[in-house]
Amino acid sequence: MSVLVVGSIGLDTVKTPVEEHADLLGGSASYAAVGASFFTGVNLVGVVGDDFPKAHVDYFSSHRIDLSGLQIVPGKTFRWSGEYHWDLNTRTTRSIELNVFEHFTPMLPKAYADTPFVLLANIAPKLQSHVLDQMERPRFIIADTMDLWINIAKDDLLALLKRVDMLILNDGEARELTKETSLIRAGNCIRELGPKYVAIKKGEHGCLLFGPNVFFSCAAYPLEDIHDPTGAGDTFAGGLAGYLASLDHSAITFEHLRKAVVYGSVLASYNVEAFSLERLRKLSYQDIEERYQMFKLMSHFEVLE
Repeated sequence: MSVLVVGSIGLDTVKTPVEEHADLLGGSASYAAVGASFFTGVNLVGVVGDDFPKAHVDYFSSHRIDLSGLQIVPGKTFRWSGEYHWDLNTRTTRSIELNVFEHFTPMLPKAYADTPFVLLANIAPKLQSHVLDQMERPRFIIADTMDLWINIAKDDLLALLKRVDMLILNDGEARELTKETSLIRAGNCIRELGPKYVAIKKGEHGCLLFGPNVFFSCAAYPLEDIHDPTGAGDTFAGGLAGYLASLDHSAITFEHLRKAVVYGSVLASYNVEAFSLERLRKLSYQDIEERYQMFKLMSHFEVLE
C-alpha cells in the first residue's frame, strides 16, 4: 500500500567540523519519501521553486515516488543552512529562506485522497490538519513535529494529536510539550493527548516506543563515522511508515511497530554516512535487510521474528 508524505522540500547548505557542502537536496519530505520508498510506493506533496534542479525531480521519480502532488511554482526554493558542532548532536541554524515554502498550502490530487498510510512530516500543525481534511478514512496516520510548533502553535498541535495514530518527536520536544523531565512519563502523557502510539527519538541513543500499556526501547545502530546527521529523523519516520505500509495486515499492532522502529533506525543509520541523501542513492533493499539482521544479532532482537 502507498504512503502519503507531506512536508518541506529544499536546498541545504551543511557545515560540519570537517566539511561543508552547498545546494544539497534537503527538506523533511525529501528524506521521508525516499526512506519510505524502499518498502512501498510514495505519494509526495510539497512545493519547490522553478530553480529546483531537475536532477532532484528525476531522483524522486526513480524511487517509486509519485510527483503528481509536487507543486513547482515561480520563485526560489526553500533554503536552510546549518552548522554542526564537534559532537554532531548539536547544530546552529545559520540562515533560513522560506521563499515559495512561505505560502505553501498542501493540495492533494484527487487520486491521493484514499492513500491508506499518511506521514505528516515536519510542517505547521494547521497545515497537517488541512491535509487530513482532504483524506478519505486513512488506515494509519503518523505525524512528526518540532519545538517551533510546540512554542508558537501549541493549540493547533494539540488539536492535531487527537486525529493521529502516532506522533514522532525527539526527546527535547517531548519534554517541552509535556514539561516532564522523565521521558517515560512524557511518552505516556503524550499518549493521553490523543495518539495511540508515541515514538521519542534520542539520536545516537536510539528510540523509545510507547503503546497502550506496552513499551519498547530500541538502541541506535552503532557507527564509527558520521558525516551528516541532517534528515536522520525524517529518514527514520519514512522508513517506519514505509515498512508499515508494506505489511499485509488489516490492523497495525505494537509488534509491527517494534519492527518498523528498527527498520527506521537502520535507514537513519545509513543516511548519516554521507551528506544529504547521497548514501541513500547507493542503498539497496538488500543492504537494509543485511543491517537489520546484524542489528538483531547485536541487540538480541529474536522476539521481532
